[in-house]
Amino acid sequence: MKESILRLKSYEFALNSVMTYKMLTEQKEFILSKQYVRSATSIGANIREATNAQSTPDFIHKLSISLKECGESQYWLELLHDPNYLSIEQFQKLYPQSEELRRMLSSSIITSKKRLNP
Repeated sequence: MKESILRLKSYEFALNSVMTYKMLTEQKEFILSKQYVRSATSIGANIREATNAQSTPDFIHKLSISLKECGESQYWLELLHDPNYLSIEQFQKLYPQSEELRRMLSSSIITSKKRLNP
């Protein structure tokens, strides 16, 4: 079975987020970075759960949780960037990835809802 592009991109984002978390903790930033890595890795975890959803509404629900976590991750990225915990380069790598995930999740949810209620 071919791997879902959404699953692959969410895993890549999670991996980059874990590496960013590691760098931030080496700089002694623990509070914001912990919140960020939790929400960033939750995106892919909920996408994986959606893969095994019991129904279409359950699938939509799991993707909706991923979408919420994606928005939260973007908030933490902004909060890490503005006081210069993250460099412009780091921010410009991670934020577009999160935005791409947000758009893909939104599209998948809309498509699934249309299929549920034709």
